[in-house]
Amino acid sequence: MSRSQSLALLEVANLTPALFAVDCCLKAANVRLQGVESTDGADQCIRLIGSDAEVRQAGEQGLAAALRMGTEARLTILSAPLDETAAVADLPPVYSPLLGLYDHRKPGETGMAQTDAIGLLETQGLVAALHATDDMLKSSNVTLLGKEKIGAAYVTIVISGDVAAVQTAIATGKQTIERLGGTLIMADTIARPHAELAALLPVMPK
Repeated sequence: MSRSQSLALLEVANLTPALFAVDCCLKAANVRLQGVESTDGADQCIRLIGSDAEVRQAGEQGLAAALRMGTEARLTILSAPLDETAAVADLPPVYSPLLGLYDHRKPGETGMAQTDAIGLLETQGLVAALHATDDMLKSSNVTLLGKEKIGAAYVTIVISGDVAAVQTAIATGKQTIERLGGTLIMADTIARPHAELAALLPVMPK
């Protein structure tokens, strides 16, 4: 990154509210998403690059969005970080065989195509998540994008479709989790997700 740029670090508890915050940040200012990094637990660190004013505006909007969702969040701005610091922040994702996942996500060319809406359903526990997934797909005309894990048994199911269909499916998934006595972390719909967020999300293999 250029020495004239700054780096915003927005730490958000859990993946689903972090992805909502990413969308809010990207829509709020002209910044680039460097990635979303796990801390080997529930917390996710969103990294944004841009001018100092732009990353501050984006970070503050994302922070406010996360706090409105009732989750914990913290924002730090690194103004013109040293090259060494920027390099450490932008290391390639590392795969953990023990957890069966990468330590962070970067926007890529193989992400999902643009869609009207995405739905995110995050639970603690796989059984309830899979049951909810089946019910969501049966309840509405939506597409399953994938299953994301961040460790500690946290599972996020990602779906896409038109806004009404995704909202119906997410409502059904929440009802299933509650009926099964599962632990629902968060579930909601993002309308017209930003292109960089779409590039960050999984795509189910054909």
